[in-house]
Amino acid sequence: MSNLPPLNTETIWAIINDKIDDATVNELVWYYLGYRYDSSSAKWNNNEVAQEWQDEYPQPPNFIDSRPATVKLTRSVPQGNKQLLKEKLGFKGYKLGEFGPRQTRRATVANWLLSYLQQNSNQLE
Repeated sequence: MSNLPPLNTETIWAIINDKIDDATVNELVWYYLGYRYDSSSAKWNNNEVAQEWQDEYPQPPNFIDSRPATVKLTRSVPQGNKQLLKEKLGFKGYKLGEFGPRQTRRATVANWLLSYLQQNSNQLE
């Protein structure tokens, strides 16, 4: 997880446009949720993960494959940040017939990461 792309709008667009593989997309969310992999013990450390995530997901979930995990991610976005992809990036959504659950989940992850960026940086002001 040491080779993650930087958290910025270019990375967010790369997630939306499927330029970053699913494994890396998951790793980005895991990192910003607080999951850390300890290679010496070959186990996940979730000490930095919020309790509500630790309780339900002691190991990091696959957000691209898991609808329940993605729903939890959506619900964790503050109300004022639910439309950030549209408001800050001008994302108009996917075209009808050109998307499925995978793209929808990638957009959810992108919005969550953008919300995280908004809350923890002045880059989007």
